[in-house]
Amino acid sequence: MHHNPISIQQLSYIYPDGTEALKDIDLSIRASEKVAIVGANGSGKSTFLLHLNGLLLPQTGQVVIGEMPVTPEHLTAIRNFVGIVFQNPDDQIFMPTVWEDITFGPMNQGLRGAELIHRSKHAMTAIGLEPARFASRNAMNLSGGEKKRVAIAGVLAMQPQVLVLDEPTAQLDPRSRRQLIQLLQALPLTQLIATHDLDLAVELCSRTVVLSNGQIVYDGATETVMNDREFLEQHALETPLCYTRPYCQLEDRPIDRPHPATLGEL
Repeated sequence: MHHNPISIQQLSYIYPDGTEALKDIDLSIRASEKVAIVGANGSGKSTFLLHLNGLLLPQTGQVVIGEMPVTPEHLTAIRNFVGIVFQNPDDQIFMPTVWEDITFGPMNQGLRGAELIHRSKHAMTAIGLEPARFASRNAMNLSGGEKKRVAIAGVLAMQPQVLVLDEPTAQLDPRSRRQLIQLLQALPLTQLIATHDLDLAVELCSRTVVLSNGQIVYDGATETVMNDREFLEQHALETPLCYTRPYCQLEDRPIDRPHPATLGEL
C-alpha cells in the first residue's frame, strides 16, 4: 500500500476546437480512497482521467501524483504508478494473444522469466481469466466482457498503486459486473472510477465527485448525493436503482471476495 496522495489544482483544458472540457478543477485524493467520478456525457470525466497519467498534460494548473508533477520528465514513473483502464477495451488491447497483451506492460517495466509469468498469471486469475484457457486466445475474438477483463488484467499485471477506470462495467453482463465489483472492493489500491453506473458508485465508493460542464458541482459523501433526486436531475443524472427499491440492502448482501492469497500477488 502506498501513502502518496493525488493533488489537482486549478486544472483547465480546452480542446483545439475551442471546447472547454475542464474549468478550474481543484481536487485532492487520499491514498487508498475509492472515488466515483460521475456526470452526464460531455461533463469532462474522460478528459479529467486522461490527465492522471499524462495522456493529456495540463494547459493551466497542475496535477501532482505523490510528489511528481505530471510533466514530460516524470511520465515514465507516473505511468508505472497510475494504471488506466479505458472505457472501450479495443482502445487498449493490441497484441495478437491474451498472454502477449497482459505481459506487454510488465515486460516494458523490465520483467522477464519466472517473475513475469508469476505476476501475469496472478493478474489473470484475480480478474477471472483462467490462464490455461485464455492465454493463447486471440484477443480480438473475445466477447466485450472478456476484452474488458483482459484490459484490466494487463493494467494489474503492472502493479500500479492507483487504478483509474473509465466506465468499467460497460459491456459486462450482470454476473461479470458483480465479479468486477467484488474484485475492486477487495483491491487495496487508490481507485478513481468514472461511471454512469451509479449503483456501482454506491456499492464501491464512499466519496463521489460530480462533474457538470467541466466543473466540480459536488464533492462529498456518495450516500448524500445519491439521495438528492432533484440535484441529480439538474445535472442529467438518475437516482440509483438501489435507492428506488426499499428491499435493496446493499450492505447486507454477501460478498464472495477473491481469495486474499491471489490479491496479495497484485
